[in-house]
Amino acid sequence: MGSTIPSHGGNVSQEARRLGIKENQILDASASLVPFSPPDSLNRYLVKALKGNSLRNYPDITYQSLKDAISNWHDIDPSMVLPGNGAAELLTWAARDASNKGTSALPTPGFTDYERALNCWNGKYIYVPLPLRWTPQRPQAFPLRPQSDVVWITNPHNPTGQLWSRDSIEPLLKNHSLVICDEAFLSLVPEGEQESLIPLVRDHSNLIVIRSLTKLFAIAGLRLGYAISSAQRLHKWQSWRDPWPINGLATAAGLMLMSNKSVHDKWTNKIHNWLTKEGPWFQNKLQDLPGIRSHPSSTNFQLIEGNKPLIELRENLSRRKILIRDCRSFIGLGDNWLRISLQTRKNNLRIFSTMQDLLK
Repeated sequence: MGSTIPSHGGNVSQEARRLGIKENQILDASASLVPFSPPDSLNRYLVKALKGNSLRNYPDITYQSLKDAISNWHDIDPSMVLPGNGAAELLTWAARDASNKGTSALPTPGFTDYERALNCWNGKYIYVPLPLRWTPQRPQAFPLRPQSDVVWITNPHNPTGQLWSRDSIEPLLKNHSLVICDEAFLSLVPEGEQESLIPLVRDHSNLIVIRSLTKLFAIAGLRLGYAISSAQRLHKWQSWRDPWPINGLATAAGLMLMSNKSVHDKWTNKIHNWLTKEGPWFQNKLQDLPGIRSHPSSTNFQLIEGNKPLIELRENLSRRKILIRDCRSFIGLGDNWLRISLQTRKNNLRIFSTMQDLLK
């Protein structure tokens, strides 16, 4: 891969500098975040935290209150929870465990951060191709039974947006030393929690589930996620990492969001209603574009395929101040693929009409 190909979305600062414009002039549809500002109640809570001791004092090195809130939410023991500096930090520790177990199977196309994490520990991995045609049915059966020691799964899958059923993933726990399931987008999906592997963690010490709060609540700048696994494993991770990986404001935000059910439920309902309405509408609109196939998605991003390379289209969109995801960093995809993060109706129309004009 060339060094200029972004391995993540959300490269707004770099793109603004390249184009010689301000960041707030760019419509960012490359990062898979919800298109809303964080809940007002969270903003007010953080202002109060700023006036308190969240900046002056070190965070609780055990993060016990945050662990308690997360464990209460999921009805598990606090010892099975480890908050982290975004899901990315926790993937690094999962990769250390995976590297000690043997060879990892990485379904492709897939999130490149798994490779990054495994490379930290010289971990061995193989690519296992996923079918690139699927039906709108959800959830779907996970289609792979890799011959490997470890298997990494994203549910719903990034970048395709497919939602896998819990029943189809559970058999993997019998045949692999370790199963790592990244559920960063699951809370965005209406009824998605029914497919979460978290209820299986109690009975399967070889299971790691990683969650993110940044996608759902639009707080990527705070960097906050958590891992759910066996207490023994997470105690080991705690001993490996820096003493205070999560800052005081992120800790306060996580505590508020995971202990205030009314705020959490109200916001989640808002996101589910938006996704239920905008997702199918946007996919159908994109399907009308000449030379474009828009694939079914359960979550807040849309993978599109062109009958010819789409790199020039992406560049022309950037020049019109619309940033979408270059998919060449996903193994198994290439120049003909792009990923678009779902926006508000107004901005979805802007993206569609601009693409329509450029594809004439």
